[in-house]
Amino acid sequence: MPSSLLSRIVRPALGLLATGLLAACHIAPPRTDDPNEHFNRKVYAFNDSLDKTLIRPVAVGYRKVTNPPVRTAVSDFYTNIRLPITVANELLQARPKQAIQTTGRFVVNLTIGFLGFKDPASLLGMPLYDTDFGVTLARWGVPEGSYLVLPFVGPTTPRDVWRLPVDSYFFDPLSYFSRNHDFKAGQYYIPSVLYLVTLRARAIDAESFLNSAYDPYVFMRDAYRQQRLYQIYDGNPPADVVERMQGITGNDNSNFDPEELLDQQHKWEQQNGQKPE
Repeated sequence: MPSSLLSRIVRPALGLLATGLLAACHIAPPRTDDPNEHFNRKVYAFNDSLDKTLIRPVAVGYRKVTNPPVRTAVSDFYTNIRLPITVANELLQARPKQAIQTTGRFVVNLTIGFLGFKDPASLLGMPLYDTDFGVTLARWGVPEGSYLVLPFVGPTTPRDVWRLPVDSYFFDPLSYFSRNHDFKAGQYYIPSVLYLVTLRARAIDAESFLNSAYDPYVFMRDAYRQQRLYQIYDGNPPADVVERMQGITGNDNSNFDPEELLDQQHKWEQQNGQKPE
């Protein structure tokens, strides 16, 4: 699986899912809003194989040769060094207060936090915000588009995919450093590779959620979309937005039969040639 997803979306996604279900108070009709599912499942299977073959074993090895304090320090460093991405997008979102707070957090951790390997800002009660160019586009009204799973990237949408080139090229300090220094034998890839390994190692603790899912693809799809809503609305998405994302319409659903709905869902998947892997 993509390295960042399990660690960054599972916990808030599960909480948001529970909130959405309680708010809906009825059963959602079959999901028919994934027009790229046939393609997405194939790419999902490719990414999953890549993870099991290469990324996860490296992450497991990283956990074996490091102890928790070292992993925490490395994780804190990458969290801090990427804060300029958040600051830039907060300014683009016309949120100066958050941008000032994030800048303060970055400076504190960079100085008294030993270049970001420590996190004194959290001890001082300074908030940690997480945003990107995909959220920026959403806040300015750009539509999400259909759910996509891309090779080596994982879950995204036509709107969210722009965060990759924009954030990486314009706002990421590590990318800027790499472009402006002459490295030999590809050493400029080392920080990015270590960041990938760090995220994947952190995600190992959350794998049980995915492994227990009846259909891991559906779990990741819905968790990703819920996590994005969580970011766009600062953790408090409106109930009607959650319902629309879950495929719930404004019609009266009080007479829904769960078994009938499950049968409808299976029929729809069979008609569209989509079955759980």
